[in-house]
Amino acid sequence: MLMTTKPMFDLAYAGGFGVGAFNVNNMEITQGIIEACAKEKSPCILQISKGARKYANIRFLRRIIDACVEEYPNVPIAIHCDHGDTLDLIKACIADGYTSVMIDGSHHDFEHNIKLTADAVKIAHAAGVVVEAELGMLGGIEEDVVGLDAHEYEKNVEKFLTDPEQARDFYARTNIDSLAVAIGTSHGAFKFKHEPKLAFDRIEKIMKTCPGLPLVMHGSSSVPKEFIDLINKHGGNMPGTMGVPEEQIAKAVRQYGVCKVNIDTDLRLAMTAKIREVFATKPTEFDPRNYLGPARDAIVTMVQRKLQMLNSAGKADAIIAHWKKQGEPMPEVYGAKV
Repeated sequence: MLMTTKPMFDLAYAGGFGVGAFNVNNMEITQGIIEACAKEKSPCILQISKGARKYANIRFLRRIIDACVEEYPNVPIAIHCDHGDTLDLIKACIADGYTSVMIDGSHHDFEHNIKLTADAVKIAHAAGVVVEAELGMLGGIEEDVVGLDAHEYEKNVEKFLTDPEQARDFYARTNIDSLAVAIGTSHGAFKFKHEPKLAFDRIEKIMKTCPGLPLVMHGSSSVPKEFIDLINKHGGNMPGTMGVPEEQIAKAVRQYGVCKVNIDTDLRLAMTAKIREVFATKPTEFDPRNYLGPARDAIVTMVQRKLQMLNSAGKADAIIAHWKKQGEPMPEVYGAKV
């Protein structure tokens, strides 16, 4: 069932769970994510980045997601623009039927970020679409998102974290629906040289200065060792990779106001690891179904594990009931009522 993130976050904030936001780039990734969510009876946010729009053509991606909505009517689904950087892109995403957008002005100075975000909110809210913004800086690189140098970020992480007082001002002046905060996470697979420790004290302060505001964790892939080992075993070269420990992510969503957790790198690693394994163990294989199929299965298993970690498994029915009670308008899928 297609909806905005608001009914999800309404229950997640007080209910001690987070909604997984998974980046989609093709049919197999999307199928794997939605199948896992259906099995676990979990809500999900399907994120589309600017790079994914370019790679897959948004018309194709949207129709794949439309098929998910039709095939799995009991799964709450939001379609989200990941790291939108211009108002033109935000307008395009709204026109393409997204139910949620992110405007990322975190690389601008504070006042510019506020102005850009407030303008995006006006545009999106007029169309019934919710808005996520970002305050603070993350490290690492992923697609078009170039954060701080990972080594510099890890050494000086404290000075790049979201400031709670700035967050209060930002929230009041923009009317955003959720805020991506810098709390010690980083983009990409090569995040850290040492195990990170999330700044839970910073999250707690932001919750006090911005009561009720759903918080978002970017750069939250855990870079599972089993995928790295499988990739390296079959011809890869990914040494020194380390992600955010799952127990720290679980603590953030179960004890604090983190309602949305972005996961992209782990999807890529699961898919790549399984494809490499098939090619290495079956060198005569040339049928895409016989390597993309196992890759999709690997994504299903991995996403199920994430949903359990996020404590969102089993929450789908309650979210749908809350959505119906709140009377949120029925979204349109290319002109057809869902």
